[in-house]
Amino acid sequence: MRLKKLISHIILAGGALAMAFPFLWLLSTSLMKKVETEAVPINLVPSVPQFINYVNALKAAPFGRYFFNTVVVSVAVTICVLVTSILAGYTFGRLRFKGKNVIFAVFIATMMVPFEVILIPNSLIIQRLGLQNTYPALVLPWAANVFSIFLLRQFFQSLPQDYHDAAQIDGCSEWQFLWRIAVPMVKPALITVGLFAFLGSWNSLLWPLIVTDDKSMRVLQVGLTTFLEEEQAFMNLLMAASAFVTAPVIIIYLFAQRRFIEGVSGVGLK
Repeated sequence: MRLKKLISHIILAGGALAMAFPFLWLLSTSLMKKVETEAVPINLVPSVPQFINYVNALKAAPFGRYFFNTVVVSVAVTICVLVTSILAGYTFGRLRFKGKNVIFAVFIATMMVPFEVILIPNSLIIQRLGLQNTYPALVLPWAANVFSIFLLRQFFQSLPQDYHDAAQIDGCSEWQFLWRIAVPMVKPALITVGLFAFLGSWNSLLWPLIVTDDKSMRVLQVGLTTFLEEEQAFMNLLMAASAFVTAPVIIIYLFAQRRFIEGVSGVGLK
C-alpha cells in the first residue's frame, strides 16, 4: 500500500514539474544575459541573475499605461459579470415564471456558438455606436457570461427552501433574501465566477486588438504582442515582460485558491 502511494506521489510530482517547467524557464530566462539566451544547448539557469532586465523591459514600452488599462477593464468586466450572473442565476434557479426552461435552454445553447462567429457583428456594433478606442468597447461585450450564470444557477438552486420560507415569514422580500441570505451562502461560487471573469479579461488579446488602434488604449496582451514584434531579438527582455504580466494573476489565484476549489468542486457535488 505504501509503495502504491509512493508511486502515485512520484507521478503527481512529475506531472506538476512538467506543468510548472515552462513558467520556471520563463523566470530563469528573464534573468539571463542576451548572450546566454542564444546559447546552444539552452541554458536553464542564469550565470548571474540580471534583475535589470525587468527595469529595461518596463522602459522599452509603456507597460504602466497597459497595466492601468488592463486593470480598469478586468475589474469592470468582473463586477459586471458578478452582477449579471447573480441576478440571472437567481432568476433561473429560484423564481418561477412561464417559459423559464425554454429561455434557459436558449441561454445554454449560446455556449455552443464560437466567439469567431460573433466577432464581426460585435465589432460593427461597437463602431456604429462610436465606441471604438474606449473602455466600454472593451467591457460591454463581456458584461455577461452564460457559464457564470449557469454556475450560480446551480448553487442558488441547491439552497434549502426552508431558508426562503423562513425569510418570507419574517417579512423578507425576494430582493432582500437574494442579497442578505442567498449571495453570502454562495460565496465560493462567486469567487470562482470572479476569477474566471478576471482571468479571461486579463488574458484577452483578439477583441482588444480589434476595437483599439490607439496606443494609449492598449491592454497588456496587445502591448506584449507588440513588444514581441519590436524586441524579438532580446529574448531576456521579452521573458521579463511576460513574467510581470503573468504575476498579478498568479498572486490573485494563490490568495483565492481555497474558495476557488470549493466553488468548482461544489458544482459537481450539488
